[in-house]
Amino acid sequence: MAEQLPLDIPDKPKLAQNITHFARALRKAGLPIGTGRVVDAIRAVQAAGFTERRDFYWTLHACFVSRPEHRTVFAQVFRLYWRDPRYLEHMMSMMLPAVRGVQEDRKADAAEKRAAEALLDGVEREQPEAQDQEDGETEIDIDATQTASSEERLRNLDFEQMSTAEVAQAKRVLARLNLPVQPIASRRGQASHLGHRIDRARTLRGAMRQGGDLHQIALRQPKPRWPNLVALCDISGSMSQYSRIILHFLHTVSNAKGAGWARVHAFTFGTRLTNITRHLHQRDVDAALAAAGAEAQDWEGGTRIGDCLHQFNRDWSRRVMGQGAVVLLITDGLERGAPEQLEKEIERLHLSCRRLIWLNPLLRWDGFAPKAQGVRSMLPHVDSFRAGHSIASLEDLAVVISQPDDQGQKARLMAALTD
Repeated sequence: MAEQLPLDIPDKPKLAQNITHFARALRKAGLPIGTGRVVDAIRAVQAAGFTERRDFYWTLHACFVSRPEHRTVFAQVFRLYWRDPRYLEHMMSMMLPAVRGVQEDRKADAAEKRAAEALLDGVEREQPEAQDQEDGETEIDIDATQTASSEERLRNLDFEQMSTAEVAQAKRVLARLNLPVQPIASRRGQASHLGHRIDRARTLRGAMRQGGDLHQIALRQPKPRWPNLVALCDISGSMSQYSRIILHFLHTVSNAKGAGWARVHAFTFGTRLTNITRHLHQRDVDAALAAAGAEAQDWEGGTRIGDCLHQFNRDWSRRVMGQGAVVLLITDGLERGAPEQLEKEIERLHLSCRRLIWLNPLLRWDGFAPKAQGVRSMLPHVDSFRAGHSIASLEDLAVVISQPDDQGQKARLMAALTD
């Protein structure tokens, strides 16, 4: 957390009213805050004192934050509400559309847009008035017929930069997506009148029932074999927002009918590995993810990719990697452990599965380069390396899985490693 600056206490402070309005903003931003917590927060601030900003922050944090995923939203709402005396004007300028000049606007931080919408709820926003055309000025007509629609913009919007309403809309879109897969070729057969192979055993059994006379030749065709889908999802601090939305997508895939997957297994990892497969089988997505979040105790913690992959290879690989499994690895590759162990475990994971597809949100940057040691250790041992930061990137997964030779951006980044 950034260093807290001293608070300016007004001559006639209305601290209780300000804490109440602050709690309302947190509730609108998605935190489950009731009247009891507001009363407890006011009493806690009264008992702890109002001298240092850091103490004030953590006092309210202890009263209002009950889940790890709420920390980022609380930090942004606190910064916008208590730091800048003109926070309303600041957020108005951030929410209003503006004509972009030669300089680039600063992108909103994580949860900043949701915090701004919560604080601006119910506030009337001023729209820029059209100015009369003066003499000598050139009138510019903008044709908006070919501009992208709101749905197209949502498809390509970064999950981290979405507002609360956009996140809810994105989840509804992901609930309609599917991830079909083609069956794997198998030497085993099944009875079929349209088959092109003779089923000798069944033909002879039918002849024995007729006293040895051959009346009909039984045919068979290859029996389809469907692979397993195994998802390893990073829930560390840098991946938490992406992981929540991707888990919504995995819940849809797990409960989809006719998708073709034999089974869908899901694991979360940060500082430890957690199997959340059974929770995704619940029909209610909110109940499923709430149960998964309660079991995974390392949300928004550190990252130990090598240790977690070692635990998966040791305890779960033989159980879930049968039937030619396809593995989705969702992580940014920012490892804090030993790179030698990470390379060893990712190689073993790659040899145990049919395909290993790495989804990395950092690929949303055009200038991404494999500079981190974790990325350099993992990249040679994956089959496909693709972005995983938007709805469009998840839609592309269906194409990736159906094309065994797809490598995404692996070839380009491998070339950068050798340079």
